[in-house]
Amino acid sequence: MSKSNNFNDENSNNSSNPTFDAILEQRLNRRGFLGMSLSGAAVLGGMGMGLVGCSSGESLAPIATPSPSGTPSPTAKPSASPTPTATVNPIMASLGFTAVAKSLLDKVVIPAGYSYQVIYALGDPLTATTAAYKNDGTDSDFENRAGDHHDGMEYFGLDAAGKPSASGAERGLLAMNHEATTDEVKSSFFLHASGGTSTLPRPAAEVDKEVAVHGLSVIEIKATNKKWATVASSALNRRVTPLTEVEIAGPARGNALMKTKYSATGVKTRGTINNCGTGKTPWGTFLSGEENWAGYFYRVAADDTNRNNDKSVVALKRYGRNAGSSSRHGWETGGPDDKYVRWNISKLGASVDGSDDYRNEMNGQGYIIEMDAYDKSKALKKRTALGRFAHESAAFGLPVVGKPLTVYLGDDSRNEYMYKFVSKALWSAADANPADRMATGDKYLDEGTLYVAKFSADGSGQWIELSMANATVKAYTTYVFADLADICVNTRLAGDAVGATKMDRPEWGGVNPVTGEYYQTLTNNSNRNVDATGSSQLVPDNANPRAYADVDGNKGKGNPNGHILRMKEGATVGTFVWDVYLFGAEADADKAMINLSNLTDDQDMSSPDGLVFSPSTGICWIQTDDGAYTDVTNCMMLAAIPGKVGDGAAQTLSYTKADTTKLNVVTQVGAKPAADKLKRFLVGPKDCEITGFCETPDGKAIFINIQHPGEGTKMTDVADPTKYTSQWPSNAGYGVGKRPRSATIVITKDDGGRIGS
Repeated sequence: MSKSNNFNDENSNNSSNPTFDAILEQRLNRRGFLGMSLSGAAVLGGMGMGLVGCSSGESLAPIATPSPSGTPSPTAKPSASPTPTATVNPIMASLGFTAVAKSLLDKVVIPAGYSYQVIYALGDPLTATTAAYKNDGTDSDFENRAGDHHDGMEYFGLDAAGKPSASGAERGLLAMNHEATTDEVKSSFFLHASGGTSTLPRPAAEVDKEVAVHGLSVIEIKATNKKWATVASSALNRRVTPLTEVEIAGPARGNALMKTKYSATGVKTRGTINNCGTGKTPWGTFLSGEENWAGYFYRVAADDTNRNNDKSVVALKRYGRNAGSSSRHGWETGGPDDKYVRWNISKLGASVDGSDDYRNEMNGQGYIIEMDAYDKSKALKKRTALGRFAHESAAFGLPVVGKPLTVYLGDDSRNEYMYKFVSKALWSAADANPADRMATGDKYLDEGTLYVAKFSADGSGQWIELSMANATVKAYTTYVFADLADICVNTRLAGDAVGATKMDRPEWGGVNPVTGEYYQTLTNNSNRNVDATGSSQLVPDNANPRAYADVDGNKGKGNPNGHILRMKEGATVGTFVWDVYLFGAEADADKAMINLSNLTDDQDMSSPDGLVFSPSTGICWIQTDDGAYTDVTNCMMLAAIPGKVGDGAAQTLSYTKADTTKLNVVTQVGAKPAADKLKRFLVGPKDCEITGFCETPDGKAIFINIQHPGEGTKMTDVADPTKYTSQWPSNAGYGVGKRPRSATIVITKDDGGRIGS
């Protein structure tokens, strides 16, 4: 996510729900860990990568199935996420490459023995008749070009004839998100010849260009003599923008909350916006998470009054859209055309149901959207049963024939929640290769149960059902839910109602292909303070045990480096156990209080964001989107061979408060990651974020996105390339002009082997 407009810092959760920190501290106190010294913390067995688990001689508390306080327990159900035993263990025993050093160079750095190519950058043509990209701000027609801010992506194989093939390793499709633009004030200045207009009203031509670079793209790629390139003339190439018609699917389809001037029946909307993480379904479709969509919309200052301060005002504020707050780009000022007016979600019409204005337009954004990358004739669908919030990735649990499917989801804003969806339909092996992929999506993603996570102090946790069958949801007085559709549209409020645990910006998640355990990145939190004051500050606790200033003193406070959580499903659908897998830190930071994972110069990192497991090797790829360590190194990607939940040991952190009293926090910290189990694989160019990961089925080519290089450039310097903070990828020999561009790279091993071996 662009740091110049970081809507992830939005914090609209004013509920009194517990925070993860408080729960962690309780857990440690209850387990009698306080006072344990670092030297007394025993390191348990395993693969040497796990960080939070069992203390020496003690196992995690048994998993019980009590209902949460004040929340009646739904009818017991069988486990939705069994952990099947893998017949073949794809996890490598060790990583076979030499770690790359930290770098501040304006280039992509990868290990010796590997090579990379830039293959798809902002503005690249998607048709044979689209003009080559000039990269000087005069280009248009972005409906037929690559969008901006390449983010999550997935690979879909093709055979030699161009037909779908799960084993296609030399020809395929990349389906990817185009999250945002590089902005200053209102203008996406690198897109416009002179930097654009930052005052209101915005010119229609600038708005049209900025809207079009958002959304999704599908591009065919092909390897010839081991060199990859896009196929600009492919009939499979596709762009989806915020103006593309999309169907509403699931419980909210046709509901009153979805009715707008564009769709009076509430069954469709236009487009998808601010797409970040992705997912790939077991039946072969593409899932994209709509993340920071709320900031694109505008409400007039009198809108609360115009709405008679009804419950829609409660919902709008819970999603960060206060009356009178400005929008991110001012697109609503582009003119009288309906495509601009839709960004103004004020109540302007006289209708009761909103069918004569766009008061409900924002209710059409914030979902997991599904697309068949192979078939342009199939409409995209927003899967409302999976809830509405700042979605990142959608990670499937391991499919088991005859069992429901599980999808894990995170809400990437401060103090928001973690979720899972469990399908009503039971998985059938025949659906792995269906005749109609989108119809299969209807089967598994439109009916099921949405749960929110509540973490307990003993290391267990509960998945709490969000439905009208839960009396606590139904009785919530802050916002009175009408039906299941209302819960799916206003999911954050349902999480508030049941006392879900506030988390530190849940970003991407991934499922270990062998153990079935779920890993969730928690990117950072600037609000931790030993001497916490005010409702926005949190004291350290056992799962978030660090409160400190950046080592260099000017790159953030609290927990600026983030960590990674992991979870294992319990015996029933409503239970789990959890621990902390890895703490981000600088290598020279205090190992007793900050660098709890004892990271070395070959492993240290900050602000984990993207996280994807390779299905071919089992490697866990960790990507960073950082502002705390960028004075030492650009953002990066690491390879990890992780352990299992419960393989760590305990460590005590003792803080001195301002009044000289002590605050003791105990956390579970594993042994130092072995040098061959965690290594830095890549460092990107200046000001970039490393994001997006997919690979060919044989694991011999991986695809990575370099997002927003040079975003530190000032709008006033757009005419002077010498002042750009990055000139990548033109300085790597790709394309014309010097304006930096988000781009996709492909990495291969020079000896033709699997990546990471």
